[in-house]
Amino acid sequence: MKKLRIAIIGVGNIGNLHAGYLATGEIKHAELVAFCDTNPQKLALAKAKYGEHYHFYGSDEDVLADPDVDAVIIATPHYAHPTIAIQALNAHKHVLSEKPAGVYTKKVNEALETAKAHPDLVYALMYNQRMNPVYQKAKELVSTGMIGELRRTNWIITDWYRSQSYYDSGSWRATWAGEGGGVLLNQDPHQLDLWQWICGMPQRIMGFAYFGKRREVEVETEVTAYAEYANGATGVFVTTTTETPGTNRFEIVGSRGKIVIEDRKLSFWQNTVDERDWNKNFTGGFGSPEVWKIDIPVDFDGETGHAKVVQNFVDHILFDEVLVSPASDGVYGLSISNAIYLSAWEHRWVDLPIDEDLFLTHLEAQIAHSKIKTNDDQLLDTAHTY
Repeated sequence: MKKLRIAIIGVGNIGNLHAGYLATGEIKHAELVAFCDTNPQKLALAKAKYGEHYHFYGSDEDVLADPDVDAVIIATPHYAHPTIAIQALNAHKHVLSEKPAGVYTKKVNEALETAKAHPDLVYALMYNQRMNPVYQKAKELVSTGMIGELRRTNWIITDWYRSQSYYDSGSWRATWAGEGGGVLLNQDPHQLDLWQWICGMPQRIMGFAYFGKRREVEVETEVTAYAEYANGATGVFVTTTTETPGTNRFEIVGSRGKIVIEDRKLSFWQNTVDERDWNKNFTGGFGSPEVWKIDIPVDFDGETGHAKVVQNFVDHILFDEVLVSPASDGVYGLSISNAIYLSAWEHRWVDLPIDEDLFLTHLEAQIAHSKIKTNDDQLLDTAHTY
């Protein structure tokens, strides 16, 4: 049976994570065949760690010209994600890109248009948290109407603690020119994706972003955003990399029930009567519907889910399995983060979809004042950070 031959572009922290399970044959019907990085030291480390029998390339053009490569995993700094995706698709390679899909939606949409021109190729994203049964169950409960009409969403995700030494570990980290953003773009793409994947896209955003707060960086380290949905529901998203101990609590409230995801478990309460019907018919003044606490048979998956996304990517290409994380979904969560930035910069509500050209104008202004860091990039231990 044919194997999908995969190259990893970008052999940093996350690239090595992918290489680890690919090199040991954990992904069925797939084979790691090549590494690519513009940093010769990283390639040398990969050769020493994984063996010399792989192909090693110092440029994107060279690896994409290799006829023995069927697909690439893009694990580079963020700006390059859609650019390399376009190059790979045009080179007739399947693409699995790390999150985020890009830094700004305009470039991501260019990559999506390129993908449309190559319908025989697959363009997917590493939204590994979509593989977690807890989030899958939450999506099911919302989409099937088990919580009724959406009323409120709140996500406090502050357990991303990052020290100054983390930010100093890469010349590109936490700069507008190198990374393109901070906690929203690096740590939170999974949560922003899950937020919209489960609850749908908001209609408008008011964002408050705090740049360089408590860390010597250019980008945002703390954010509070307020969202409004077309049906009148509201949402709040709170995040930071400077808080310890942190919190990870996701609440989804509807007219018929409530979901809480916290401490690696899902809790579900359901009204015996939908609040809309209760309010219409109840005449007793004080009172509320009877509420049942319902045990949901789902366990939090402690694995990162990265390997599961790759296996799904491979199985979709070879066996037409449903693709869990298509790249076309990547523009949604990125639109939310772009809207938060734009709102913070212009001190106003921002409607979705955003004005892509206006956002890019603001981003380019930030890049123009970005400072180049001279410190050497370091490979860090990323265990338990995803």
